[in-house]
Amino acid sequence: MSESHPSSGSLFMVVAPSGAGKSTLVNALLAQEPTIKLSISFTTRAPRPAEQHGREYYFTSVEDFLKRREAGEFLESAEVHGNYYGTSRLLIEAEMKAGTDVLLEIDWQGAQQVKKQFPHAVGIFILPPSIAALEERLKKRGQDEPHVITRRILAAGGEIAHAPEFEYVIINQEFATALSELTAIVKATRCRFPQQAARNASLFTQLGIHASLS
Repeated sequence: MSESHPSSGSLFMVVAPSGAGKSTLVNALLAQEPTIKLSISFTTRAPRPAEQHGREYYFTSVEDFLKRREAGEFLESAEVHGNYYGTSRLLIEAEMKAGTDVLLEIDWQGAQQVKKQFPHAVGIFILPPSIAALEERLKKRGQDEPHVITRRILAAGGEIAHAPEFEYVIINQEFATALSELTAIVKATRCRFPQQAARNASLFTQLGIHASLS
């Protein structure tokens, strides 16, 4: 997407170590801000029970995935446990051009790749109030074996070290406060000059406001 022709939609990237409450915050935000669309990734892994094509993921073959990647369709892609995952640049560009805000739940490596193609993407890092709280939340989830929890805690330090790369940081100590802060970031972003100029082009022309695209 050309930076000289800003879209009316914004791109949000939400990053956090496992157990920091990222998905819970994002789901709550989407429930109260239905105009934001969660980006759906492509994957070559098989659908799990109850998963639907186009809802959790776009399920595809390895051959199709690699063809798309070769054509430069993905903003970022990775291989995890023998399966490929990728975020479609084409789908995101189309949504933003149509005026839709798009949100990516992504890791810090993916966020770095996205930022290269979308410099105005808004990066939001979710921090736990402490490593002890992070460990407690992982245990309460009851989804992982003890050795997996230990591995996630060890990995969290390396992930948290990348927080300075993001425009915003939310400390998820009190959920309601964290959600309020996340919502505030979304609302403020929608008021940025490029987004307002793109959404209200006729008004800006009428008022004699000329967008500076430099």
